[in-house]
Amino acid sequence: MKIAIIGAGAIGGYVGVKLALAGEDVTFIVRGANLAAIRKNGMKLIMHDGTEHVADSVKATNDYAQAGPQDMVILAMKAHQVEAVARDLPKLFGPDTTVVTMQNGIPYWYFHNHGGPFEGSKVHSVDPSGLITEMIPPDRVIGCVVYPASELVAPGVVRHIEGDRFPVGELDGSASERVTRISECFAKAGFKAPVLDNIRSEIWLKLWGNLTFNPISSLSHSTLVDICQYPLSRELAASMMREAQEVAHKLGIEFRVTLEKRIAGAEKVGKHKTSMLQDIEAGRAPEIDALVGSVVELGRLTQTPTPHIDTVYALVKLLARTMEEERGQVKLQLAA
Repeated sequence: MKIAIIGAGAIGGYVGVKLALAGEDVTFIVRGANLAAIRKNGMKLIMHDGTEHVADSVKATNDYAQAGPQDMVILAMKAHQVEAVARDLPKLFGPDTTVVTMQNGIPYWYFHNHGGPFEGSKVHSVDPSGLITEMIPPDRVIGCVVYPASELVAPGVVRHIEGDRFPVGELDGSASERVTRISECFAKAGFKAPVLDNIRSEIWLKLWGNLTFNPISSLSHSTLVDICQYPLSRELAASMMREAQEVAHKLGIEFRVTLEKRIAGAEKVGKHKTSMLQDIEAGRAPEIDALVGSVVELGRLTQTPTPHIDTVYALVKLLARTMEEERGQVKLQLAA
């Protein structure tokens, strides 16, 4: 398959190398140092066991038109970065091109083929102008939930930490020929990519932790185990999760694990900094609206009070605005 991957960061690089080594025709759409590194040396993947793999057959470009129509386009950037590339995406589309969305949080397409009273509703916190929906029609989309952890350690070099699951699903829950083909393509590359009949439930399951632990960690500069083992922050996380669970229930979502089991799972991860905390420390724009703001919005849509989520959302948004205005980063330093 001809596959374009937008972004060669932690997840895009990991997926791209594995797909290329499995024989797929992979093109990275990248800029700057990543573009130069991949053109010179290919894309390198260091697996969790220390083994190294280099995909030197991959192409890299910052010109969407040059890449041309693809069979599959993988959006491998954060949700708040999608709008910036949306106008260029159609240059990659042929009649049957599918778009696999790998963003965390509530996606822009959430209510497309949703059914029920909320069918066709817009998620303004994720797609405020409507440009993403216009440029990337939901009919092209296959939903995907990303479970692996990896990191970009240098331009063109990704280190895999753990995990290999990328569940996929049609927005209407059908077992279509195209989603089956994508599942098989991922499986051939060594991933676990089952076809789910309710991709939204899986999105909520991952979001359940992200919408709580990411902002709490960013505000407290604490790791997952710290948050879970400190009684006050553990209860705050639980309160936010209960509110989100009520919103999800009103949208027809049932969680397949208990709240306490979800928190215990985060606790077992240990001294891990969430991606949002890493962004705050590095001075990068954090991914807030797709993870937290969208749940606030869906709370309003379903007439569900979300006071704990609202409070944490306001604080982390203010932190992000202050960082932007001051062009700064926020990181704990050892006291003298």
